[in-house]
Amino acid sequence: MRKKLLLALVLPFATPACQTLDTWGPTWSEVSGQRYVGGILYRRPAIIEHIDQRGAFNSDPIKVEPGKHAIQVSAPTPGWPGGSNIQVMNLDLEPCKTYYLNAQFENNVSQDWTPVIDYVQPIPGCVVPTKKS
Repeated sequence: MRKKLLLALVLPFATPACQTLDTWGPTWSEVSGQRYVGGILYRRPAIIEHIDQRGAFNSDPIKVEPGKHAIQVSAPTPGWPGGSNIQVMNLDLEPCKTYYLNAQFENNVSQDWTPVIDYVQPIPGCVVPTKKS
């Protein structure tokens, strides 16, 4: 009896916490660090550290509002103590597009890299708002 009462009291407060940022309207943008295009020499997936001031993402790709964003990106660095430096990409994300961000290295042993847009893909089911005149 006590467990049922406790559950009945706690459950209404627990359900709003289960609602994530997946409750988007008809338009959104997405960012991923995964590779899309293969075969580009010295290109690796990137790690999306922060978008604006938000981090610790629970999905990939990451859903964000369309518009201008400061995206902090790092590179996978196997065997490098301390990891890579963090670089910022200032992007104006278009609605209904997925952006694949990657790390482009100079060569196979260099720690110097540049964040790049590997590919931009339309999001199926996303609706771009039409301008009303």
